[in-house]
Amino acid sequence: MRRWRGKIRSSIPFHVVDLTEILAIFGLVASLIYLLSFFGIAFVQSIVSSTDEDEDFLVGSSAAPAPAPAPCVLLGSADTVSEKMPQEDEEIVAAVVSGKIPSYVLETRLGDCRRAAGLRREAVRRITGRQIEGLPLDGFDYASILGQCCELPVGYVQLPVGIAGPLLLDGQRFYVPMATTEGCLVASTNRGCKAIAESGGATSVVLRDAMTRAPVARFPTARRSAELKAFLEDPANFDTLSVVFNRSSRFGRLQGVQCAMAGRNIYMRFSCSTGDAMGMNMISKGVQNVLDYLQDDFPDMDVISISGNFCADKKPAAVNWIEGRGKSVVCEAVIKEETVKKVLKTNVQSLVELNVIKNLAGSAIAGALGGFNAHASNIVSAIFIATGQDPAQNVESSQCITMLEAVNDGKDLHISVTMPSIEDGPRKSPIDHNVRPMSRIGARS
Repeated sequence: MRRWRGKIRSSIPFHVVDLTEILAIFGLVASLIYLLSFFGIAFVQSIVSSTDEDEDFLVGSSAAPAPAPAPCVLLGSADTVSEKMPQEDEEIVAAVVSGKIPSYVLETRLGDCRRAAGLRREAVRRITGRQIEGLPLDGFDYASILGQCCELPVGYVQLPVGIAGPLLLDGQRFYVPMATTEGCLVASTNRGCKAIAESGGATSVVLRDAMTRAPVARFPTARRSAELKAFLEDPANFDTLSVVFNRSSRFGRLQGVQCAMAGRNIYMRFSCSTGDAMGMNMISKGVQNVLDYLQDDFPDMDVISISGNFCADKKPAAVNWIEGRGKSVVCEAVIKEETVKKVLKTNVQSLVELNVIKNLAGSAIAGALGGFNAHASNIVSAIFIATGQDPAQNVESSQCITMLEAVNDGKDLHISVTMPSIEDGPRKSPIDHNVRPMSRIGARS
């Protein structure tokens, strides 16, 4: 280097660089890179750092606080993704695609749920070779669902929410939110609300309010299962079972136990009140208390599952249709003749005849189980989705029988719906809706 400086000062032309000078230049550049890396320049660290360990690009150095997670830019077409993706994100996606990093750990290690969803989305695109089109990524609080619901998110689905009403029920006005992509559903529901309101409103009565859970256990012999069945169904033991069941909740109160057997297997259907909550976790804890208690007197009892499908949850079942599950409700209204003609565009006799031939006889021919209605599941599903309920419980919640009769000398229409197993409760959905029970859905006018 001294020779170069001397030549520059005396204006002597450079000569061809020899091996010694090449090594000197290389050493100078390496020293500069090392110094920059030592002081934490991010882009140099990505060059000199090893990428063999998963933690290298997921967890920052402990010497200094990690910088705030940068917004992920994994949106747009495939052409723009490769141009805009930061080097660090590129390495993470490549590790997910290769299987070095499990996709489910991204949120925890990155500390940025939005960024994790974007990286996972890009990894899915590369693995499948298909674009995820029409599925938004931005505009959703992914932190709100972490550890709560929907693991491994890559976006969210947009659903339109309509409002039907006012529904005049038990002297109060409600507006009913409905999330659906089916045309005319909200409009037809709104038309029904109008017909009810113009005729003086509807009334409702809750026949029963009890959530159920039915564990299944196995004994060495059917005789031993029968002994437990007799013990659980003996009224003399109910108070003791209630104390054991109720100790894990301020609201859950045991109402009864119904048992059934299949060989040496015993299915114990516990029912309990759950306050305003839907109550699945509440009753499951109470059932576990009872099972632990029974183990002392029945040590040969082998508990197979906390739910033995005799509950029955999220499946069409005659036990729910007959015994009820959740809230068993009857609603009725008398629609005036002029309202039937003006709002519903038909007459009383035609509606009564249609209900018998279609909803009753037609459903009977089909062997329907709780399906003696036109489309109760449409309305229940739309309300459940809009209010943060579990849509899968529409299966039993929409069990319904619709009855139509001509009253007041055949001029007016008496209509009722009987729904023995509505499973609902207050929920807080990911879009921050505070949801009330079904009996209080909507806003008062």
